[in-house]
Amino acid sequence: MKAVVVENYNSIDGISIKEIDTPGLAAGEVRVRIGAAAVGFVDGLKVQGLYQTKDPLPFVPGTEFAGTVDAVADNIGAFKPGMPVIGMARSGALAEYISVPSAALQHLPPQVPFEAGASFQANYLTGLYALDARASLREGEILLVLGAAGGVGIAAVQIGRLMGARVIAAASTPEKRDFAVRHGADQTIDYTQADWRETLKELTGGHGPDVIFDPVGGEVSLQAFRSIAWRGRHLVVGFASGTIPALAFNLPLLKGGALLGVDLAQIQKREPETHTRLMAQLFDWLASGKLQPVVGKIVPFENFREAFKTMQSRSALGKMIVKFG
Repeated sequence: MKAVVVENYNSIDGISIKEIDTPGLAAGEVRVRIGAAAVGFVDGLKVQGLYQTKDPLPFVPGTEFAGTVDAVADNIGAFKPGMPVIGMARSGALAEYISVPSAALQHLPPQVPFEAGASFQANYLTGLYALDARASLREGEILLVLGAAGGVGIAAVQIGRLMGARVIAAASTPEKRDFAVRHGADQTIDYTQADWRETLKELTGGHGPDVIFDPVGGEVSLQAFRSIAWRGRHLVVGFASGTIPALAFNLPLLKGGALLGVDLAQIQKREPETHTRLMAQLFDWLASGKLQPVVGKIVPFENFREAFKTMQSRSALGKMIVKFG
């Protein structure tokens, strides 16, 4: 089969598509023919060896995928060949086939295309875990989403709206802000402007945001926290800016505010009951059509580098998708 193979931690230009063996099936595993795979910020870090943990070389990057079941181990009854599924794995999604434990898969509603399915699980689970399990976002509260046009940002916009919040989307260009409005934001703000905190104060009537969803980091995170409402909750989701901010401890004291970490990689292991509850909620929304995953730019498998480069340039609207076939 064809797969993107990382033989040395390198720039995106240093990796290529190669022919490798199609994966076999161990006990408890399902092999999936991939129809679409997502490329996120973490995938770009892993390829370069810049993520917190490193995948052993050589490896096939990509963690999220959607496709059809190709084959199942003898002891698996929940999945049959031909079934549409979505899944997550540590790596291996940028390939024509992947074999994963059956627990890593979910049935994909038939009306949901592969491109949307591949955009769904990580971003929307992160968003719901952050807003529900960590921040306890309440109906009528003000939610500020930083980096609102990115994959996880737009997921937070949609979920915040479903939870009844008033959503203010912060993004750096008119195109990104319009994109956020189309997907549920009530108001927008340009956080590249020097006076953006004054604008935020006006939009909230001096109250400030009750919850800040922050996958950006850097100076904008510090400025956002300075504007947070009394007893506000600031969700630390990631550092797309490339800079980890250092917050003075007197600010949470003065604001009565809280910093709350959000790490998708640990949810299933540390909070299995919460993971199950949130996944059930997400798939209920998905099946009913209340939640429609935002598909960003779609590129063919042969042009996978374009997906990485667009994502790394922070010009992507939604999540980048690599399509097979």
